[in-house]
Amino acid sequence: MKCPFRLFSSQGRRLVPLLSARDRKIVCCLCNRIYFLYSAVVRYLRKMLTSKVGCGLVKAAVGGSGRAVIARCAHHGVVDYELEKIGNRELVGYGFNGDPNYVDRYDFPFPAIRFKPNEAIQALKEKEKGDWKKLTKEEKKALYRASFRQTFAEFQAPTGEWKSVIGCSLIFASLGIWCVYFIKAFGFGPQFPRSFREDARTAQLQRLLDMEYNIIEGLASEYDYEKEDWKK
Repeated sequence: MKCPFRLFSSQGRRLVPLLSARDRKIVCCLCNRIYFLYSAVVRYLRKMLTSKVGCGLVKAAVGGSGRAVIARCAHHGVVDYELEKIGNRELVGYGFNGDPNYVDRYDFPFPAIRFKPNEAIQALKEKEKGDWKKLTKEEKKALYRASFRQTFAEFQAPTGEWKSVIGCSLIFASLGIWCVYFIKAFGFGPQFPRSFREDARTAQLQRLLDMEYNIIEGLASEYDYEKEDWKK
């Protein structure tokens, strides 16, 4: 098995070992042991989550049937602290990535968990098992709000965020303009450097042409050295 650490450094065309042969062997053995230990821990956790004991723990944590939840947890690596964060909210689906979280998304309209905990709508949940004609309009809205925080129209409505983006962009642009003015006024002093003069710039251009600077596609490629003039 290859060791994932970089054991050589390049000097020219040679590879110079950073460690001795004995030290490289020790590092590789240590990496192999860490990898095998990690694999064993992962296998043990998956086995524990799919067991009856793990199913009972998830039942106590989230309530209801825990078999479907256990299968998802074992596959996606959901650990106990993630289940603790959702509290007593019911797991009702896969979501957009299999994790127990709530996100309002247009491309994945069904979150993995309900928006509100079970206790908030326990009475309504019992009532909805009967005839829905007996439910009032407010009760139907309450059932919807228990599962979803916003409607499609609400979370797709314009937020006006573009105003703050444009405002911040203009503020930073004005700061940049003031910085340029400050540098021109106080950074260069009363006179510009000598290299800014026209004769110095002309001499610098001539030096680049004499060195045939970037003659393939750059500056010198546009100059005719036989006629000593720019190509037309």
